[in-house]
Amino acid sequence: MPRLTRIYTRKGDDGTTGLGGGQRVAKDALRVSTYGTVDELNSVIGVALASGLVPRLAQTLPVIQNELFHLGSDLCFLEDDKATYRIPQIEPRHVEALETLMDELNDVVGPIENFVLPGGAPGAAHLHVARTVCRRAEREAITLAHEEPVGAFVIPYLNRLSDALFIMARYENHQRAIPEPIWNSQL
Repeated sequence: MPRLTRIYTRKGDDGTTGLGGGQRVAKDALRVSTYGTVDELNSVIGVALASGLVPRLAQTLPVIQNELFHLGSDLCFLEDDKATYRIPQIEPRHVEALETLMDELNDVVGPIENFVLPGGAPGAAHLHVARTVCRRAEREAITLAHEEPVGAFVIPYLNRLSDALFIMARYENHQRAIPEPIWNSQL
């Protein structure tokens, strides 16, 4: 566990940042952008939690926030460096846990009758924002994977998480007895 005694280092004043393995790269490098978007996603989930979600989601989302730190660690280290450094990474069990959660919550909310608009309860709306940020992180990770190797479960995890966030938003509305906003294709 890192212990930070001072937040600023001045090392990034030249527009670079350090990867986990010590390499200096531009702050706008695709890898940095990707784990930055994962950090943004984690923050948006924090906002959703702060809005006061129903207990089941309030119990689940801090675990996912910790997993997003694993994912950030996974992205912050080059694949070649992972053999040298023992770091938390996204594993099959993380992807499987999201699938189990989705099955549980989907059994409660039932099938979708139409396209769902983002909204409803404040917490559900925040979860929809988290879903869209997660989709952006997934797109960036896919682009990064075209250029250099990434962890084997990074993209599957982000793919499942965006679906899970959608179902969580539906679940939040359902548990609060707030009708889901539905797309009206006739407007």
